[in-house]
Amino acid sequence: MLAAERMRPVPITAYSLCNAMGMTTAEVVDALRAGRSGLGPCPPEIGLASTATPGTTVTVGAMPGPLPALPARLAAYDTRLTRIAALAVAELQGPLDRARARWGRDRIAVLLGTSTGGIGESEHAHAYHRAHGVLPAGYSVETSHALDASLPVVCALADVAGPAYVLSTACSSSAKVFAAAQRLINLGIIDAALVGGVDSLCQLTIRGFAGLEVLSAAPCRPFSRERAGINIGEGAALCLLEREGEGPARLLAVGESSDAYHMTSPHPEGLGARQAMERALQGAGLVPADVDHINAHGTGTRQNDSAEGAAIAGLFGPGMTVVATKGYTGHQLGAAGATEVLFTVVAIAGGFVPMSVGAAPVDPEIAVRVTTAREVMRTRAAISNSFAFGGSNVSVLVGKP
Repeated sequence: MLAAERMRPVPITAYSLCNAMGMTTAEVVDALRAGRSGLGPCPPEIGLASTATPGTTVTVGAMPGPLPALPARLAAYDTRLTRIAALAVAELQGPLDRARARWGRDRIAVLLGTSTGGIGESEHAHAYHRAHGVLPAGYSVETSHALDASLPVVCALADVAGPAYVLSTACSSSAKVFAAAQRLINLGIIDAALVGGVDSLCQLTIRGFAGLEVLSAAPCRPFSRERAGINIGEGAALCLLEREGEGPARLLAVGESSDAYHMTSPHPEGLGARQAMERALQGAGLVPADVDHINAHGTGTRQNDSAEGAAIAGLFGPGMTVVATKGYTGHQLGAAGATEVLFTVVAIAGGFVPMSVGAAPVDPEIAVRVTTAREVMRTRAAISNSFAFGGSNVSVLVGKP
């Protein structure tokens, strides 16, 4: 195995979250501490109700309130996806003001991950075209559908002008941006970065995972003996990384691997997952004993949970504390990686490890210690795992300030 590059830690100075658990960071953190899931019925605006099989139930992690429209100057980009992104940016205006004053607009990057981009908007446009013979007014592939359509919105609302791009590697997208940002800062190309991810609900992913026969009609139960599949979620997670500063945690290192075992299934022994975790440790100069808990990818499918559990147990031992948080939000796809990194930051700052909602009774064949209640823990370092289709694996290692 190739040795991982040693990276200099980067402070995480501010963050924001919005998803099925709440419209604000405070609401999301409160739900995480309380072990309160945000999963529920699919909202009618997604468009499933008119075409779903009668009597079927679709459980998702939908935003729990109305999404305010974008400012008039950004109206061309106004979609469900960009409205979710705008909510997350709004909470960071204070820290962004301070970062611009310290580093300058041109030295702050925006690096985002997404998986579905504006597919939901294109689904509505397609339905309109079928009904009326023309596309709806204002629809544009460039501003409504494209994977990078959220980028001009986030850059404008954050008022920054450094390097800006979107990564899309399915479920690992917004974890990989942490690696990109750390490299850019370590190389001196930028001094700060707004990093994270955003995805919105759409029919493509819900129907696609149903077609793979891994979609659960009931709320998902990662690592449970009774797990039956995943739920799809939406949301945004953003954080500010700065060359210097104080914050709730530090980005220590990111491990990446690509096992390319199968288009949709993980390596049965978790080979790529283990390589990503090993490389994160190498990049930070740590050993397994230095890690106190792991936020697992934990999708709730039979194969994924078993493979990840085997990889964690093989590297850290069967006693490693593991939390799975998709029982709160559903699988947010392109926003999942950043959301779960920030859940790990919240845990470090708050001195606790969250409850794994729905995990009890834990599958006895998974040889790790899965949390079934909130636990008090002073975490020195923790790993957040994100594993995607095609074997794109990312492990983000964060530590106390």
